[in-house]
Amino acid sequence: MNIGDRVRLLTGREEGIITRLLSDELVEVAIDNDFTIPVLRREIVVVAAEETKAFGKSATAVAAEKKAAASGAAMAAEAAKKAGMATTPEAPKPTTSEGPPPLKADKNQTPPVQKGLYLALTHQSPELLALHLVNHTDRDVLFTFGEEKAGGQYRGLKSEKLEAKTASAALGHWHLKDFDQWPALLVQLLPFQFNSPTAFELLTKRLQFKAASFYTSRQPNVPVLQREAYLFQLDEKPAAPVAVAPEKLAETLKAQLTGNAPAKPAAVAPAPQPAKALVAPPHEVDLHLEALQPEGGIEGLSNTSILKLQLEAFEDTLSRALATNMHEIIYIHGSGNGTLRKELHKLLSRNRDIKFFEDSMKEKFGYGATLVRLK
Repeated sequence: MNIGDRVRLLTGREEGIITRLLSDELVEVAIDNDFTIPVLRREIVVVAAEETKAFGKSATAVAAEKKAAASGAAMAAEAAKKAGMATTPEAPKPTTSEGPPPLKADKNQTPPVQKGLYLALTHQSPELLALHLVNHTDRDVLFTFGEEKAGGQYRGLKSEKLEAKTASAALGHWHLKDFDQWPALLVQLLPFQFNSPTAFELLTKRLQFKAASFYTSRQPNVPVLQREAYLFQLDEKPAAPVAVAPEKLAETLKAQLTGNAPAKPAAVAPAPQPAKALVAPPHEVDLHLEALQPEGGIEGLSNTSILKLQLEAFEDTLSRALATNMHEIIYIHGSGNGTLRKELHKLLSRNRDIKFFEDSMKEKFGYGATLVRLK
């Protein structure tokens, strides 16, 4: 049994996903993606792939997948607003058992995914993600997949051939509650096409996830996988990989693999700067303009600009609070004409990761502060 396996309880009809291996005899299982329970290994059985092929996914499994995608999507809602993406799904439509119902297209929805090589993270349960490589091209790809721990130590995890228009099996499983501890990923890709007159350069991509960009990368219907996922492109020029002259191929590959290349080839994505550690916001966040910009420079700002700055600070701190598993956070917005308070309450009421919110510390702030309790 491994993390991510779908299992069925021997003592009932419930199904779930293994989210953690607690000991040699005990595992943690997310039942219908609603709650997790510890279960003895001898009390569960893995739902075999052959069963799914023969009979299709059970209604329980289909409903659980949709629920997981919906719950995970809620964590991206407010961050997606900041990036100008649609955040509220329409009423679900009839769909196949391959994934959650697609979102209704509108003018704010992201464009269709173009051809290329991608890393996709899909929800197995609301807090468990599976990692897949997606080859949305017409060429086969040889790949290696590994991770970098703190201190730059590399650990290879997988290498194989990925055929055109296919996705890999799960390369790993990560917990959202451990977001700030996720390692950097290092993926190497070598495209190949039979009878092609040219050879292609080795592509190298290093990924270090950041909360702000991660929660806005959600795609409602990823090609090949045909389900919702957080999507990250790995190839810089998917439409036309850079060809290498045959006489220079051996020299180029040797230079890349030994690290002695004088400069990175055009097809190799530059390594981003190391991501800063995800820092939890303070328990009390003051949204007054003087607190957000203590250095000054606020003269002449319109009311609309001030409200935009305050909402950006609210969305940033709420996203970090969720990613770092805080239990509650207090926003000090003041009384005034109540505009900021109404906007905050409107956004909080749409977020499924919020248990509840209420006016806080009335003896100190009156109605000028809101307590937000997080799930």
